[in-house]
Amino acid sequence: MSGWYEKQGYNIMAFEDDIVRLQHMLEYAQKAVQFTRGRSRTDFDADEMRALATIHLIEILGEAAKAIS
Repeated sequence: MSGWYEKQGYNIMAFEDDIVRLQHMLEYAQKAVQFTRGRSRTDFDADEMRALATIHLIEILGEAAKAIS
């Protein structure tokens, strides 16, 4: 049995890896939103730990996005 991804020439392992990466990206994006929700830019700038954690989450998102096939 052949799926649409195989008909398009996709590798099933790469497809599954992409799904996992996308799930992680969604999780990290949700955390970044949670860290910043309800806070002003001034609040965010005053809380260095929160700012650094949010920036780190965004960096992880970028790295994962680069790895998507």
